[in-house]
Amino acid sequence: MRVGVSAFLLYLCIQYWQNVAGAIGAVFGALTPLAVGGVIAYIVNILMSSYERYYFPRTKKAWIAKSRRPICMLTAMFTLVAVVALVIALVVPQFISCVKLLFSQLQGAVQYLLPLLDQWDTLDLVSDDFLAQLRNLDWKSLIERIADVLTSGIGGAVDIVISTVSTVVSSVVTAFLSIIFAIYLLMGKETLGGQCDRVLHRYAPEKVYDKVRYVVGILNDCFRRYIIGQCTEALILGMLCTAGMLILQLPYATMIGAFIAVTALIPVAGAYIGGAVGAFMIFTVSPIKAVFFLIFLVVLQQFEGNVIYPRVVGSSMGLPAIWVLAAVTVGGGIGGVGGMILAVPLAAALYRMLRNDLHKEDPIPAEPVEAPKPKPVKKNKKKK
Repeated sequence: MRVGVSAFLLYLCIQYWQNVAGAIGAVFGALTPLAVGGVIAYIVNILMSSYERYYFPRTKKAWIAKSRRPICMLTAMFTLVAVVALVIALVVPQFISCVKLLFSQLQGAVQYLLPLLDQWDTLDLVSDDFLAQLRNLDWKSLIERIADVLTSGIGGAVDIVISTVSTVVSSVVTAFLSIIFAIYLLMGKETLGGQCDRVLHRYAPEKVYDKVRYVVGILNDCFRRYIIGQCTEALILGMLCTAGMLILQLPYATMIGAFIAVTALIPVAGAYIGGAVGAFMIFTVSPIKAVFFLIFLVVLQQFEGNVIYPRVVGSSMGLPAIWVLAAVTVGGGIGGVGGMILAVPLAAALYRMLRNDLHKEDPIPAEPVEAPKPKPVKKNKKKK
């Protein structure tokens, strides 16, 4: 019966694969707010757990103990929002000023090129036949055709506006539902964890239950260590970059330092991305200072890669540098920036499980330990 039902379901999936794929996509689309809420809850939980350790840990008052979870959760969320707002406040205004400066320089370049356009005929860059064709064009009919195309494309433009508005509204609704779901997860994480543990222990075999708990524990530890270490390393790198740029009197110091701190969350390649953007922005002010900035960033990257990263992130993850580079390369090829971020903790978890399994099968011999001397046994005297 099982084989027959499985074969029949497999036949239906192959025969009606488009409908099945659409149904699977609809299910995953409906689960998107829950998945995003789970990610938000996991990140907020790291801060919330650290806050809970310092919020009246030895109090005996019931109302203070009950207020620990909501107050620490709100404080953690406000902390993350404040960090994001601070980065935006540092980056966006100076980026806008840089763009304005670039456009002002472009206007000067255009004014420099205008006298050359007046001497177009003397430059001999374009043939006389091409210029004659331009003069003989019926510009009136051409403009009417362009107007017809634009008016006929209004319907398409309306469709684009409607789709854009619907996308924005759906994104806002998804974000709102994700935050609500994250709050519910954080408020009842112990209860939810206990329920999942009881269900797994009841319906899964003992070996499967132990393996699932083992794998989930290693994944949780690797992701937690990676998030804490990567954020700490990014903060240190951003502060060092800002301080060095202020000492060297380079422009946009706070903006580029904050931007490099954000891009440093992407392992290996993140700081170079931020450095390229920073060098371009400094180049709009002074090309020589842009060269100084690149030299300073290369020196800072060497210091960060050899001193800061191994101590802050590498030691906590326990993953060799070659496997970090391989994980970033493969993850970036599969999932882009998100793949780069997720690949390192996943590779660290796989590396740790493989190492534990190898040591279990072929344990490292330990140093011989002398056996303790047996204690003398007292003989009980026989009573008369």
